[in-house]
Amino acid sequence: MPLWPVYTGSGEPHDGIEQLPPPPPWRAFDGGPVLEAPAPGGGTTSPDRAHRARTYRATDECVQLVNAALYLRRPLLVTGPPGSGKSSLVYAVARELGLGPVLRWNITSRSTLHDGLYQYDPLSRLYAAGRTRGTGAPDDRAGVEDHLRLGPLGTALLPYARPRALLVDEIDKSDLDLPNDLLNVLEEGQYEIPELVRIARHTPKAALLTADPAAPVPVEHGRVRCRAFPFVVLTSNGEREFPPAFLRRCVTLRLRQPHGDHLEEIVRAHLGEPDAYAHELISRFLERGSGGELATDQLLNAVYLTRAAGLEASSRDDLARLLMPYLSEDARRAAAADQGPGPDAAF
Repeated sequence: MPLWPVYTGSGEPHDGIEQLPPPPPWRAFDGGPVLEAPAPGGGTTSPDRAHRARTYRATDECVQLVNAALYLRRPLLVTGPPGSGKSSLVYAVARELGLGPVLRWNITSRSTLHDGLYQYDPLSRLYAAGRTRGTGAPDDRAGVEDHLRLGPLGTALLPYARPRALLVDEIDKSDLDLPNDLLNVLEEGQYEIPELVRIARHTPKAALLTADPAAPVPVEHGRVRCRAFPFVVLTSNGEREFPPAFLRRCVTLRLRQPHGDHLEEIVRAHLGEPDAYAHELISRFLERGSGGELATDQLLNAVYLTRAAGLEASSRDDLARLLMPYLSEDARRAAAADQGPGPDAAF
């Protein structure tokens, strides 16, 4: 594997992002005025996410494709079963490369492109206008920016000098139209805010709040265009297929449940050197993985609790069995049929 100068997967912070070469000519952006990203940390990252960022262990394939996305200025579509580390990846990359706090957009069936770009509250503006002037007719030239706030995607596309990191989590849960709606924005690296475009002749510059807990940023003529294309990670549990037009604009990484030495390395990163019983649990977890879907965090829960509870051997086995049921109903039924009565009896 070549030694990439940008993302190495080592987990140690460094300035490799400064060695990122210029983008391909078809992915060059020139937005401005240039902004400095918020400093990493700063109390904006929760302790659990900071822990996941420190302990993430990337495979060789993961390192290759993260760098491909960074070099090509393309979104990274990460697919894989639950617990395979899809959402943790973006936090690990942001920490290692110093990309600032991760912007997160959690997708539901009701999510729209507009939600990710910005939110505008016309009713609060109408109320404010009526309260200050004694009339319900707002002046289009005043006060619009006070009722606008950029969303996670809209913030990531601001003209930062360095790429921001954006997690679009569980995009497979979205409405069927959202992936297609994202195509133009992610391809062009820009968008317009119609409420500001309409008043740009009178108010060419507006200061808007963003998805960061920081000072407002300037937006000129109602248009936002990135300068450094953000590191965008879109995660999917594989519950649906995406249109070819969407897939060809992404770099695709398919994660699998870790095995062997990689799984042991993950346990070591989270909980320290595995003891004899932890090694036994890892072996059992790998054996059972052939019979149905399991998640790595189930193993971590079992190793932690069986170590912390101070139980006798039989009680530890019972607890570990209860903490590592198959995730699919079919696998649970098959295990029960093979091994007799009891909750997920095979262990």
